[in-house]
Amino acid sequence: MALLLLRRHRHVPLASLLHPALSPPSTESSCPNNPSTPGPVARHGDLFAIPLRQWPRLLIPASSPYVDGAGVRLYSHLSGAGSAGGGDSTPPPQQSPPAKPPTSWVDRSITMAAMPGELPDMRMLALFAYGSVLIRGVGCTINDLLDRDIDRKIERTKSRPLASGILTPTQGVGFLGFQLLLGLPFLLQLNNLSQILVVFSLPLVFFYPLMKRFTYWPQAYLGLVANWGALIGWAAMKGTIDPAIILPMYTAGICWTLDKEDDLKLGVKSTALRFGDSTKPWISGFGAACIANLALTGYNADLAWPYYPFLAAASAHLAWQISTVDLSDPLDCNRKFVSNKWFGALIFGGILCGRLVS
Repeated sequence: MALLLLRRHRHVPLASLLHPALSPPSTESSCPNNPSTPGPVARHGDLFAIPLRQWPRLLIPASSPYVDGAGVRLYSHLSGAGSAGGGDSTPPPQQSPPAKPPTSWVDRSITMAAMPGELPDMRMLALFAYGSVLIRGVGCTINDLLDRDIDRKIERTKSRPLASGILTPTQGVGFLGFQLLLGLPFLLQLNNLSQILVVFSLPLVFFYPLMKRFTYWPQAYLGLVANWGALIGWAAMKGTIDPAIILPMYTAGICWTLDKEDDLKLGVKSTALRFGDSTKPWISGFGAACIANLALTGYNADLAWPYYPFLAAASAHLAWQISTVDLSDPLDCNRKFVSNKWFGALIFGGILCGRLVS
């Protein structure tokens, strides 16, 4: 389950992509100021009638704190990369924390689909790494577009480009279109079933920010969206869906997010508010269901015995998270959230070893 429920944020970005702290230093040669510098030029409309390397300068004013010399900080801030502290304001770009991507089930489904005794398809893993970066960025951009009015009222998110007015909604939509355009090469590499699943994922991504207006279970919907890649990865490898294997894995990957104080103040519905003081019993139940579904997946996929010691270690890690987390301490919640990388690594290692020994 990865305990995303413990994250004390209104929304957990699906990835802190191209994070400012990880961005290479800009140089004049990488993004020159001279508009006449040769570069690839698109031909459709005024917005595109400039060298593509100049797009960041068009989308964010040069005086903005969100842009460095090359304008490479747009992606991470429009995608919602924020502070680790629940109530703290987003730090300036030069002080932003390293990226903390959540666990992904795409690589696990691809590895599960490998032939017995063989490594997973490295080309497919690389292709989906590229696709995951794009679809996560698309989801975060859509969220920032639809939630910009709410973000203005939350200390942690009020300085995001759209919420603060640094970018206009039109510019945000233009950037979203650019992201979708970059995803076209990824889509064309997939088989027909995978392409259909990718296309179906886009409306799911679009409607997530609206769910918190209507239901106390928006995080359940987020889980359906965030783990859709498990279906796509398996379909890309096999050309079909095996419900006995993939549906338990998909169920195990459904996770939850919360930001209790901001949701109460704004009247936004969330699973955290529905749980109230019963949060730990609820997440204990979700954790048990997660492990049970992973065990069922391994059994139905005929994974060899090494899978199960890894699963036991992941279960122990999950139990440690639940038993030791202080739900009233945003920093401790964040530390537990970050530690989910070990849970994901254990599950991936178990699937890999179990498939190699099969």
